[in-house]
Amino acid sequence: MNKLALGVLASGRGTNLQAIIDACGEGQLPAEVKVVVSDVEDSFALERARSAGIPAVFLAPGKYKTKLEPEREMEYVECLRRHGVRLVLLAGFMRVLHSDFLAAFQGRLMNIHPSLLPSFPGLKAQKQALERGVRYAGCTVHFVDESVDGGPIILQAVVPVEHDDSVDSLSDRILKEEHRIYCEAIRLFAEGRLQIEGRRVRILGRGEKA
Repeated sequence: MNKLALGVLASGRGTNLQAIIDACGEGQLPAEVKVVVSDVEDSFALERARSAGIPAVFLAPGKYKTKLEPEREMEYVECLRRHGVRLVLLAGFMRVLHSDFLAAFQGRLMNIHPSLLPSFPGLKAQKQALERGVRYAGCTVHFVDESVDGGPIILQAVVPVEHDDSVDSLSDRILKEEHRIYCEAIRLFAEGRLQIEGRRVRILGRGEKA
């Protein structure tokens, strides 16, 4: 099987990026990270990429705080295309993407979010969960569309909330599950087993054709 070419967009520590790099290197995923792109010049995600011998690219986002300027957004698209990326992964990328980017990678753009969507979209999901007193939190891998954290759900993992949890302790337990299900979602995509059907994602059995 040919390896699936991955491109990762990250803004921060890059722990999910590292989990993906490790899974690829250990042969757990039929995939390879071709490029890591960040909107933060000194993000540790870029250091992780360099340490693994992966091209690490900083692209200035422009003047906005929560999105990319249109011309900047196309620079991201062109960079990913130059590296032959087939599947784009958002791993703590703190910018909203718009129609041109989404069209360029339609059905080939995933995100990981630290809540059981559709509950608690947006920022500080773990804090939102604790403030609402939920008994269970978790994480979600989903395809990205025009909505914020509202695209078709691929996989979810449940994490019980303990009575003495802090944002940090809950986040740490959720993060372990993020690493696991993000890699599983990538594997399913590489095997051609994810089929988007409206708002839902169907996971095909082995040997089943879309």
